Amino acid sequence: MHGYSGDKQAYLTRLRRIEGQIRGLQRMVEEDSYCIDVLTQVSAATRALQAVALGLLEDHIGHCVADAISSGGPEASEKVKEASAAIARLVKS
Repeated sequence: MHGYSGDKQAYLTRLRRIEGQIRGLQRMVEEDSYCIDVLTQVSAATRALQAVALGLLEDHIGHCVADAISSGGPEASEKVKEASAAIARLVKS
């Protein structure tokens, strides 16, 4: 079971909302909307995706990493490295 399983429906709802935002962006470009308006919506969609990513990361650390640490062994350090790499990717984006 994945760390986000308990919140799966909430994540799916948020992702569907973001999908709608992206379709709206496509429509704005098709309709030659003002550049700044498009950029504002791109920023909103980006923030929404970042919020999903942070929630998934928090769930991963709270469930997968915490379980691995409590079990000990090499899997614990692997899960910490995995989480650190995910954080690094989020910081770069």
